[in-house]
Amino acid sequence: MTAIQPETNTDEQHTAPVAAFLASHLNGRTDEEISVEFHALLDAVRAHGKKGSLTITIVVDPPANGVESAPMPIGVESSVKAPKPTPVKSLYFLDDEGLPVREDPRQLAMDFRTAPTTTDFKKA
Repeated sequence: MTAIQPETNTDEQHTAPVAAFLASHLNGRTDEEISVEFHALLDAVRAHGKKGSLTITIVVDPPANGVESAPMPIGVESSVKAPKPTPVKSLYFLDDEGLPVREDPRQLAMDFRTAPTTTDFKKA
């Protein structure tokens, strides 16, 4: 009698868990840096009430000189687009030359003077 050998599938591919890779990349320094950026983004979104984003890019270079067994350089880049406060605006009018001015050039100017002050009051 011959024993039945279990099938071995040599075509099976293993997937690399991205979260584990990011956590271990550069001895955890990448995970720490991205976590700091993420929390800064959360604070900015909460403070300004606008959306933001954090983009993580994994850059993989081919092995040196095309040698299949050579190591592959892998880097991680991140960029944060945090919301910013809305700039405060002020109202201006355009004068006849098209320049911005604070007072309406079509409005007639009125001379104002300071009223005299007194500490004497009439009794009713």
